[in-house]
Amino acid sequence: MSNGIELRCPAKLNLFLHIVGRRADGYHLLQSVFQLIDWCDILNLKQIPENEIRRIDPIPGIPPEQDLVVRAAQLLKDFCQIDGGAEIRLEKNIPMGAGLGGGSSDAASTLIGLNHLWNLQLEKATLCQLGLKLGADVPFFIFGQNAFVEGIGEKLQTIPLESQDFVVIFPNQGIATAQIFQDPQLTRDHAPITIDGFLASPSSYRSNDCQAIAVQKCPEVKQALDWIDKVVPNSAPCMSGSGSSVFAALDPKTDTANLENLLLNLPKGWIGRIVRGLNKNPAYNLISSD
Repeated sequence: MSNGIELRCPAKLNLFLHIVGRRADGYHLLQSVFQLIDWCDILNLKQIPENEIRRIDPIPGIPPEQDLVVRAAQLLKDFCQIDGGAEIRLEKNIPMGAGLGGGSSDAASTLIGLNHLWNLQLEKATLCQLGLKLGADVPFFIFGQNAFVEGIGEKLQTIPLESQDFVVIFPNQGIATAQIFQDPQLTRDHAPITIDGFLASPSSYRSNDCQAIAVQKCPEVKQALDWIDKVVPNSAPCMSGSGSSVFAALDPKTDTANLENLLLNLPKGWIGRIVRGLNKNPAYNLISSD
């Protein structure tokens, strides 16, 4: 087996996000559909004989104890009592603090990749349990398929989604998830829906309970929503996750070449892309689902 591996770590969009309740411990209960997209970080993992987790070119300002790929590697190493280590290199393309799940995807790919490199043969369910210790979205990326999501993010059911392009804009302002979920004005009693209900009319559920709070705390979210609404009329743009990225599904007749040109002239610091929905995480086949 090779001592190194490269993985593409995809982002996700919340096609909708409803908060349907709150547990006694304060965690919010949600419903969402998570759509994988082809906006990816690139993760390189390498086995090393030294008994350490070595991060190459760490993200400035992020200490190791807060770096999700380091934490994921150390968690798996400790869980399986690995005598040896790993070298981690990560090319960040997905904006941080954008509601696109980049950090969670990186952590999931670290668990998947090291499970493969170290020949641990842990099954998907075990990796998901470990991933939940790192963040509520991590199990989804290990699950590896588009999903109808419930609970605090750990209840996942595969959902069939048609191939779709999206325009996604990050207005260069991150929003701390805690800021959104601690706000007393946050809607916490959205009526639950079913998978069948969503599939019967996906556009009817294109809403995000976090969006109203995010717009108050980050005016750039509203500006990005307005930009898409103007450039892609009737597309019903929506925020992803707890923000601050916004997106809209594109009609097949959309002039994507013209839209690409418009995206080149976004306000300074903004990042915009046309992305394609994925059916599976590129690392899907590396682990057993038994």
